[in-house]
Amino acid sequence: MPALCTRILLCLLCSISLTNSLFAADKEKSRVLMVTQSAGFVHGSVRRPADKLAPAEIAMIQLGQKTGLFQVDCTQDVASDFTKENLANYDIVMFYTTGELPISDADRNYFFNEWLKKKGHGFLGFHSAADTYGNYEPYWDMVGGTFNGHPWNAGNTVTISVHEPDNALMKPFGDEFQIRDEIYQYKNWQPEKVRVLMSLNMAKCQPSKPYHVPVCWIKDYGEGRVYFNNLGHNEGSWGDDRYLQSITQAIHWIRGEVEVDATPNPKLSTAQEEKAAADAAGK
Repeated sequence: MPALCTRILLCLLCSISLTNSLFAADKEKSRVLMVTQSAGFVHGSVRRPADKLAPAEIAMIQLGQKTGLFQVDCTQDVASDFTKENLANYDIVMFYTTGELPISDADRNYFFNEWLKKKGHGFLGFHSAADTYGNYEPYWDMVGGTFNGHPWNAGNTVTISVHEPDNALMKPFGDEFQIRDEIYQYKNWQPEKVRVLMSLNMAKCQPSKPYHVPVCWIKDYGEGRVYFNNLGHNEGSWGDDRYLQSITQAIHWIRGEVEVDATPNPKLSTAQEEKAAADAAGK
């Protein structure tokens, strides 16, 4: 490489390094514990090849580096890492999990009642986080609902309606969008406790079911904040810029950097239930 080009490149690298250093010094990163342990079905997005991280883990680590907002530690060993002592090191917990995780009762109770509710931290649940602790009410009460089948499988392309396209968390998706991903339906669903941000559009989905299927919602949980997004079954979703931008904005919200109304909107769920029944009947 010519000497002049080398000097220019070094100057650019120094400038980038200085900019990143100033950014880091100006704003403290959030510490994130990402739990990807499966006590049930193991999704490809969190299946680790030998000595490597899973696609969802890599996506979140890279997103944290790209945005400068957060630093991620990943675990598939909750018995060792999801403890009262270790949670003290984190501001946000992410779950892409299944089944009855081997977290002690004491640590689990601390997470719900102290770490999240009282200390005002954040929780992000992805896809099968809703297929975790299905019989443990404090968990599904926090998440918002429990997995109850997926009539829309990994190969299905679905149409999703965005209810608040101007909401910072939803802007990346626009008014409506299509995506190829597996979509859950839920039991233990409590619309009076959540703010639904997007749902399946049954008029444009196959199969078309006569009931409301929410896809993404948020809620206040005591002093804590919860963001749940059904997307993420397919590995390709973790490279979808819309999905990653929504997660980024959710972290801004948890950090208190964007204003988002988390007031429950049960009337929307009622209206979506009626619309879904009419859409299914019309097909």
